[in-house]
Amino acid sequence: MIARTYEFEDRAFDPALARSVSGLDYMRGVLRGDYPGAPIASTLGFTLVEVDVGRAVFEGTPERFVYNPIGVVHGGYAATLLDSAMGCAVHSTLPAGKAYTTVDLSISLVRAITSKTGTVRSEASVIHSGGSIVTAQGRVVGLDGTLYAHATTTCLVLSPR
Repeated sequence: MIARTYEFEDRAFDPALARSVSGLDYMRGVLRGDYPGAPIASTLGFTLVEVDVGRAVFEGTPERFVYNPIGVVHGGYAATLLDSAMGCAVHSTLPAGKAYTTVDLSISLVRAITSKTGTVRSEASVIHSGGSIVTAQGRVVGLDGTLYAHATTTCLVLSPR
């Protein structure tokens, strides 16, 4: 048995702070380290590396602790990378005072990821940004451009009280 320890951001998400600035400003603050990122990123070993209006990119290098019993990276790793990137791309389009939640997530895993794959990128972009619904698409690719998974999401825009 191999023991694994890691550190994660212990600052709690502050919804009032997040709603006080635009989604893009908040996501740029996460990228700079001003605001906490999602602890799941530390758990699975990936990080936000780019964000702009309607676009977000995460990178990670999968290791054996994210394998499934058949000897390849668990599909949940790619799913989490895609959900994270697409959600952040959606968030980056929201004005101050708005939030979102995912209502649909569809993923296609097209090639196995292993520790030999090396670093992968989850690149996401918004397809449609409306007042109530935002859709986005994402791809998990190797640094050489090899496609490993792709996905789409539909998010509901919320106006928290």
